[in-house]
Amino acid sequence: MQLSFSAEDEQFREEVAGWLQRNLTGEFEQLKFRGGPGDEHMFPQERKAWEQKLAEGGWTCVGWPRAYGGRGCSIEQQVIFFEEYARAGAPGRVGHIGEGLAGPTIIAFGSQAQKEKYLPGIVAGTELWCQGYSEPGAGSDLANVRTRARFDATRNQWLITGQKVWTSLAHESDYCFIIARTDPDSAAHQGLGFFLVKMDQPGIEIRPIQQITGTSEFNEVFFDDAECGADDIVGAPGEGWKVAMGLLGFERGVSTLGQQMLFQNELDEIVNIARDNGAARDPVIRQRIADAHIGLKIMRYNSLRMLSGSEDGSLQQEALIYKLYWASWHRDLGELAMDVLGMQSEILEAPPYELSRLQSMYLFVRSDTIYGGTNEIQRNIIAERGLGMPREPKVQIKVQDSQ
Repeated sequence: MQLSFSAEDEQFREEVAGWLQRNLTGEFEQLKFRGGPGDEHMFPQERKAWEQKLAEGGWTCVGWPRAYGGRGCSIEQQVIFFEEYARAGAPGRVGHIGEGLAGPTIIAFGSQAQKEKYLPGIVAGTELWCQGYSEPGAGSDLANVRTRARFDATRNQWLITGQKVWTSLAHESDYCFIIARTDPDSAAHQGLGFFLVKMDQPGIEIRPIQQITGTSEFNEVFFDDAECGADDIVGAPGEGWKVAMGLLGFERGVSTLGQQMLFQNELDEIVNIARDNGAARDPVIRQRIADAHIGLKIMRYNSLRMLSGSEDGSLQQEALIYKLYWASWHRDLGELAMDVLGMQSEILEAPPYELSRLQSMYLFVRSDTIYGGTNEIQRNIIAERGLGMPREPKVQIKVQDSQ
């Protein structure tokens, strides 16, 4: 994709940067550079208020069509918005699951009634979403989900029973989109449904998962006949896999440019520390910093190549390598940060052991190569879907009865 910015685009850039400069002040000043990887648990209420501040300025859902409350921005203008947002140090978005995943999926695959019911709250920043995909035993292998959805005709409700895990910000969310099995006799990609479920109801229990960082912004969620209206399944029963794959296309969309600006902020902090403490005089550290800079540029150029998909979430094949590449790069950046900080990075004075931003980042990025599909799974996807190689053989293990 050849991306260039017109005079109109540059004027848009000034508008975005100016609004952020004027509004990241006062009560929102403390949110600058907060809420990123390893820091998502910080200032949840203040960041919710920031979502509504963005909405007041018309800065939520900038790429959505105007008919659904968005700005209808071009790809170029969306890139500018996400880059300027990160450059200004604006906080991590608590509404990004709704804006970047649930909303576009509902627009692409949902009914008119679903659009009218769910999209306005996302645009207004008043209704937050979480993602109900992974389960114990069905993380990277999403097609192995066991959560069940059975239809109760007398109540005109789907009743959902099962467990989801690693559900980011579930404890702060109003809704969850869930993959569940509508046909109990189905297997793999068949017999799945994509459901829009209200979180505040009987039958849903949210338990925080404490991480190595000491924080718990994600959770395990248990469903015990949780209700979902008959009109709140996206597509037909059995079409859940198609909808889920469309959603993953949106995950590799234009917001990846904003993610890369957050990475740039982290790299800039590491470079400044290396200059201040003398680590930059080490030729090996200098080379690793240069490699990180080059890797981030490659990431950007590949993202620009892959942003020419259609409105149903489909993307160029270049998108297949993105998760593997950025996760590995970010993991290595965490290690570089600790080596630049030196021995002091391993020392904390006393409980409660308040971690610095880079210490939290280092611990958090251990998970980057796991969530959203492990590096091993990503390589399988590249081989099978991108290169047309044979599928990985499945090993069948038979357990003999000991009696």
